[in-house]
Amino acid sequence: MNNPIYIPATKPEDWRHLLAEPDKQWRDGYSAKSLAVAWHRDAGFPQEVGRAFDKSGYAIFKNPELLLAIPEHKVPLPGGGNPSQNDLFVLAKGNGQIISMTVEGKVSEPFGPLVSEWFQNPSEGKRKRLAYLCKILGLNANHVSSIRYQLLHRTASAVIEADRFNATNALMLVHSFSPTNKWYDDFEKFSGLYEVQVKLNEIIFAGRVNGTELYLGWVKGDVPKR
Repeated sequence: MNNPIYIPATKPEDWRHLLAEPDKQWRDGYSAKSLAVAWHRDAGFPQEVGRAFDKSGYAIFKNPELLLAIPEHKVPLPGGGNPSQNDLFVLAKGNGQIISMTVEGKVSEPFGPLVSEWFQNPSEGKRKRLAYLCKILGLNANHVSSIRYQLLHRTASAVIEADRFNATNALMLVHSFSPTNKWYDDFEKFSGLYEVQVKLNEIIFAGRVNGTELYLGWVKGDVPKR
């Protein structure tokens, strides 16, 4: 269980000690540091994220208020093993509704193994976890083998935390700092499970899952100077 007591970060460097591998991950041009600098740079949401919200046309994303943001937020999952360690968890309020957001920073790092690779010779724990993730996301376990496992548990984290905080909306947002939007094709394939087409720098409605309105988004920003 996560410790419910959090200490505020006053600068990007305060995020460093929360990383799984600080010496490896905290570098200029890497996603962890880029994300921290970008989210400290502007009051509220980063400008590129705010523009994507405005462009979406959804009332809840019209000038939403950022209530809190927790770096490296861990969401426990069944089946044993590690929790989903989200780069950033955000609670926001828009149009009188609470929004649970998980934000995944990306530069050139991949989303990790496919479900088919992660699920090779599966233990009972992995079987339990995959079934749970698919239930949370309203997906058929037979249709996710070609999807990146990380996209499943990061998106599930947004839905799980929406339930925990009594939010009716969940957003899984990729905040990319890649000039070529590397790995966007993986995100497109994932969104296809909901029969929707994602668009760069936009938020799209994926559907209603487990009583939660699920949204997906990919926003591109420049690697911030620090």
